[in-house]
Amino acid sequence: MRFRLIGPFEIVTEDGVVRRAGTPKVSQTLALLLIRANEIVTTDSLIRELWQGDAPRSALNTVQTYIHHARKLLAQEGRPAGCDPLLTLRPGGYTMRVDPEAVDIKVFEGLVAQARDDVRACRHESAEAALDRALDIWRGPLLVNVPTGDVLSSRIARLEEIRVRALELRIEVWAALGRQRDAIAELRVLVHEYPLNESFHGQLIAALHQAGRRAEALQAYRQMHRILWDELGLDPSWEIQRLHQEVLAASPASPQGAGGPARRAAAGASRRPPQRTASMGGPPPAGLAWRRPCRPELAP
Repeated sequence: MRFRLIGPFEIVTEDGVVRRAGTPKVSQTLALLLIRANEIVTTDSLIRELWQGDAPRSALNTVQTYIHHARKLLAQEGRPAGCDPLLTLRPGGYTMRVDPEAVDIKVFEGLVAQARDDVRACRHESAEAALDRALDIWRGPLLVNVPTGDVLSSRIARLEEIRVRALELRIEVWAALGRQRDAIAELRVLVHEYPLNESFHGQLIAALHQAGRRAEALQAYRQMHRILWDELGLDPSWEIQRLHQEVLAASPASPQGAGGPARRAAAGASRRPPQRTASMGGPPPAGLAWRRPCRPELAP
């Protein structure tokens, strides 16, 4: 039996049949147990998730009822007789005992962790394969057919951040492999999907600059500057401002000279108060260094 939490919540039986996960409250209960598979989920956590701080006096009994229905659902979906139960009572709560390979989010997390290790060791082809597999698993937002409270929402937010990191890592891997065209095409999509993510904007500017597409790199910077200023009242981070200056310095002389639009934009940015920038100082982020030398990290 396998469980899909990415996209709609589904149970896949041993014979490959896809089933929905029961009523909304039973689905919500199972989802929380699976997103924390092989951990103890306390009864208090279940009550907080299901009722959002407005639990009735009967909450404990009602949770036990949902657990009963969840166990019946799991038994009906082909759990062989005589096997240890998946859903077990533990002191203070309940645990879903499952093979991590049977839960899509656990497979996803494992592949991203493997890719991080591969990048640290400069095994870029292996990292790319792991990231491709991980991102292929991502069918859309998690648990789209299940009501979610604060407990589930915090776990979902964490997994979405892991996905963003996986996307950033893949761009870094393509940079190490010299895959500029793939990276530029992907980054065009990512800056649209995540308009406030400076890392994606910076990687796009760096890739365009390295590819000799300086006018497009400057245009990408101006677009990011406009988005950040209009949405947040912030200038780009100091690292990306330095990257912008590098692009300007490498550009052919503009017929408009120092008063050209790109240089006026840079001058305008520098006149704004430094405290309004997203960050200041420090070395450029790793993702902005296109095709940087790879030095395997030594184990402590």
